[in-house]
Amino acid sequence: MPPPQKKHWESMAKGLVLGALFTSFLLLLYSYVVPPMHTGLASTTPEAAASCSPPLLEPEAVTRANRSAGECQPRRNIVFLKTHKTASSTLLNILFRFGQKHRLKFAFPNGRNDFDYPTFFARSLVQDYRPGACFNIICNHMRFHYDEVRGLVPPNATFITVLRDPARLFESSFHYFGPVVPLTWKLSGADKLAEFLQDPDRYYDPNGFNAHYLRNLLFFDLGYDSGLDPGSPQVQEHILEVERRFHLVLLQEYFDESLVLLKDLLCWELEDVLYFKLNARRDSPVPRLSGELYGRATAWNMLDAHLYRHFNASFWRKVEAFGRERMAREVAALRRANERMRTICIDGGHAVDAAAIQDDAMQPWQPLGTKSILGYNLKKSIGQRHAQLCRRMLTPEIQYLMDLGVNLWVTKLWKFIRDFLRW
Repeated sequence: MPPPQKKHWESMAKGLVLGALFTSFLLLLYSYVVPPMHTGLASTTPEAAASCSPPLLEPEAVTRANRSAGECQPRRNIVFLKTHKTASSTLLNILFRFGQKHRLKFAFPNGRNDFDYPTFFARSLVQDYRPGACFNIICNHMRFHYDEVRGLVPPNATFITVLRDPARLFESSFHYFGPVVPLTWKLSGADKLAEFLQDPDRYYDPNGFNAHYLRNLLFFDLGYDSGLDPGSPQVQEHILEVERRFHLVLLQEYFDESLVLLKDLLCWELEDVLYFKLNARRDSPVPRLSGELYGRATAWNMLDAHLYRHFNASFWRKVEAFGRERMAREVAALRRANERMRTICIDGGHAVDAAAIQDDAMQPWQPLGTKSILGYNLKKSIGQRHAQLCRRMLTPEIQYLMDLGVNLWVTKLWKFIRDFLRW
């Protein structure tokens, strides 16, 4: 008789195959019988985006132009490359709120909550896209393709992204995405992550389904080959290309400092960058990476390590230019404002397990096979002044996208299949 663990994985594997086939069938059927969608915020008449056709400016020139008049104006054209497991869902909420507040035009995916990831981004993936269309904000998950994105936003658009320590990112990605990466199913120990890191080449297949989640995920999301030799000159060339294209690279470990720099770059108000931590994972019963395993995880993700070290250094140069004392004051102000909103908005004052969330509209998307993502309960009595802001700050990504009018039929179908199979 097969051991229970083997039966569990066999059952999950069969279910995944069944779900994939069923979803593929419905996608094919949908493409034949349903006309293109023409609804949602992306097709309404919000504040118009500037023309996308004038000559392009380098990031440094855009920044100088924005401040040339002495007093900068709030910047509303933004490309956010939403990387995985980097607190990017929290930043996404900030952009959703700002865009909604100012009636900006989002470039949203069609049918799902990402741009057909992990394939490269293409303009045709944008809901209601028509040749010549121009948008204010692009911010959903994609595998970055600069030329395709560049043509959708005005030349003065601000490009931003966020990075995280590669070892910690790998740890988070392994736990979150592991169940949908078949190569991990061969791991039998209680601590699968440690087992994998002891001999990753034994298990890893770069061509395996969803294998990109388990090596150099930042490099992959940025649109580069995550299997490059770390000693290749292309690695540094790609890193310098990222530096030329992005105005600001935030760091997850210094999120508050990153938001202060972002607020300054965009000429936004403090309220615009207030946040609650969204899509956070419950503490794992497996200990965090030890010194040895941390080193192994870093070595396994060496492309990301080179990327992170470069932008960690440039980040602190930006902090120095901003001013250390000024940074400390503004971080303290941001934290005070966040704490005040916490007391106003959150029932109990902290995040809770999924089972304790009372309102389905506040339930975050969960990884396959477990409910490890925390969420919040909104206070029942909030003053009129803060009621709307509180709800928007606490709304998970999927629900917020639906509130913004995005067609998420594929995501909803996948949720239905998961609920039916009790995954």
